[in-house]
This record gives sequence, C-alpha cells and structure tokens, in this order.
Amino acid sequence: MIIRILVLCLVLVIIEFYAFQAIKTLIKTRFILVSYLVVSATILAFIIYSFTQFDRSVGQTSQTMRTMGLVLLIYLPKIILTLVLFGEDIFRIGVGSVNYFSNYNDSLNFLASRRKFVSQIGLGIAAVPFLSLIYGVTIGKYNYRVIKQRIFFPDLPDAFDGFTITQISDVHSGSFDNPEKINYAIDLVNEQNSDMILFTGDIVNTDAKEMHPWIDTFKRIKKHEYGKYSVLGNHDYGEYVTWPSEAAKEDNFQAIKNLYGQIDFKLMLNEHTFIEKGTDKIALIGVENWGTNFKKVGDINLASANLTKNDFKILMSHDPSHWDIEVQNHPKHFQLTLSGHTHGFQFGIEIPGVIKWSPIQYVYKHWAGLYENVGRYIYVNRGFGFHAYSGRVGIMPEITVIELKKGKNVA
Repeated sequence: MIIRILVLCLVLVIIEFYAFQAIKTLIKTRFILVSYLVVSATILAFIIYSFTQFDRSVGQTSQTMRTMGLVLLIYLPKIILTLVLFGEDIFRIGVGSVNYFSNYNDSLNFLASRRKFVSQIGLGIAAVPFLSLIYGVTIGKYNYRVIKQRIFFPDLPDAFDGFTITQISDVHSGSFDNPEKINYAIDLVNEQNSDMILFTGDIVNTDAKEMHPWIDTFKRIKKHEYGKYSVLGNHDYGEYVTWPSEAAKEDNFQAIKNLYGQIDFKLMLNEHTFIEKGTDKIALIGVENWGTNFKKVGDINLASANLTKNDFKILMSHDPSHWDIEVQNHPKHFQLTLSGHTHGFQFGIEIPGVIKWSPIQYVYKHWAGLYENVGRYIYVNRGFGFHAYSGRVGIMPEITVIELKKGKNVA
C-alpha cells in the first residue's frame, strides 16, 4: 500500500510539473504563476481530503461523485499536457544528443528552450476533454437518447412480427439530482408505446432508500400490454459497502427486490414466463446477476428449465460478459439477450457509421449496442443513469426500443 501511494505521489508530481511548464512557457507574469500553483495545491489538497473521508459503510455519496468529477476535470487535461510536453522533451533530448556528439555548436545548451507553440498545442488539445467534462456534468448526464433497433429472426413466431420492446437499464437512482429531467425521461419511455418494457437491473447504487424519492416518478411508466419485467444488476446486491451485519445486508437486499414491485415491474429471479399473442408465444427469461468479475448467482439452466432449442427466447441478463461466456453458444439457442452494466463507461466517441470508441471496450468485448454471433444477438443498453462520475461525455443515457421482425438475419 505504501509503495502504491508513493508511486501515485510521484505520478502526480510529474503531471503537475509538466502542466506548470506549459503555463510558464506562455505566461510570464509572476502573480499569475504563483496563483496557479496555489490553486493547484488547494485543489489537490481538497481531493486528497475528500477521498480520506470516504466511508465504506455509506458508499457513494454526492460528495464522492463531485470529487471524482473534479479529479477528471483537473487531471485528464493535465495528463494530456504532460504527454505533449514529454514528447517535446524526447525530441529536445534527441536533438541535444545529436548536437553534443557531433560537436555541432559548443555554445548551445544541451536542451533547447521549450517552444511556445508546442505548449499552445498541448493546451488546445487539453481544452477538449476539459470542456467536454463540463458539458458531461451539466447537460450530458440527462441528454437522453431514444435508440431504435430492428432485429430480424427467421424463427420468430408470426404473431410477434413487429412486436416492440422498450429496454431501460442501470437507473442508479441514488445518483439523481434533477426531478424535472427524470420526469422528462419517463415521458420519453411512455411515448414509445411499446408492447412490453424490460428493465435490466441496477435500480440503486447500494441502498434501497436511494429509490424512495423516485418511486412515484417511476410508477408513472404506464402499463404495457404484454407486461413490465425486470432483473437484478450487480449493484442491487449491496456488495460495495460494509454492512453492520449480514442481517442488515439481507434486509437491504430484500428491500431492493421489493422496489421493482413498488414501481410495478415483475422481478424475475432465475425463471421464465411465456408471452402469448394470439396462438403464438415466446419465452421471456430473467436471470440474476452473472458477471466475469462480479457476483455470479445467475443460473441460465434453472431459468430455462423445460424450454427447448426450438422455443423463441428473450433473455434478460444484466452483465454482457454472461453472453460471452455462457449464453451465446448455449445449446438451447437464446435468440436475443438484453443487457446493460457497462454504461459505455459514460465516456467515449460515437458517430454512427464512422467511429464507436470507449475505454470500456478494452474490458468488455460487447459494451454498447447490437452484436451478433451465428444468429444469436445481444443488445447492450448504455444505461439510463450514471454512477461514480456524475456525467456523460459522448455516450448518452439511453432508452432502447427494439422491434422484432420475422425474416432473414440482418446484423
């Protein structure tokens, strides 16, 4: 632990050194430079103090989210500045070495002076994430997008051709701070007029009480003709805080499960039901959380007991790594899986048809949108709420509308 702290301190010193070099190259006024150092030191002290006040028995609070936002806002741009100026230093050392060994000019200093335009470029690049992060915490986190996705299945029962499903996921109600925006999002959900609505987990961050101010808001999600169903996410188990006793943890877990019923969703716990339309039916399956690096209590075999390969099946499983490891090649052939969990990292770049990138893709192979493997699909919702960082940059909160179509597979 001590070694990690020392390494972190060393990294912070390097980052602050290079950031100051960029400022000093452009600004010569002593008062401004001293003021910059004082402000930087004050912010760093505040961040360190805030993290030392973290109480694991409470978990994430608005204060920890503000602190995390401040860390990103201040240090991501400074990291970019560091990379730019470090690159310049490599160039300066290279040129200095060539001049030294070639005796090009003994009167020259080994290291040439920093070039003003390099610092200007560094600050210009750093301004992009700085402004983006400000946008993320002020506008982006509630900039809801309705994403419509049509998926074709050759074995879809005829009566379900054109059947629509609204999916929401990762509500994280403990992070909300704007009732007007949440009510707007619920209105968007209702405007879709889908046949069925599915909620793929994480109703809270940790504590059931987080949802209490929002129960009436989410009860406004209107009745859907073919039902309102949900599953649990990893945060719904209360795993990320220290409880005074196992009994207290279990009481909270039971209260969280009850929340889904209080907003009129049928919580599915390793079970299935049939959705019937006319003389046709499809199986809706809901498993508890199953994640590669998270709680594994989902039981796909129990949930699909008595179902056959020929049944058309929609699976709700919170963590997309479940699809990677168990579902996509399961002999029972689960045609469609709906997941969430990743939030798309709440940070990335998405330009349809051009680029789709987020740091989360280096952790999760399937992290946002639709993926296919030999006629079996997974759709990963980008999340309704936010967690840890109180914002979204490039990866907007999502309400998904999926239309099932009978026909040839189209990826």
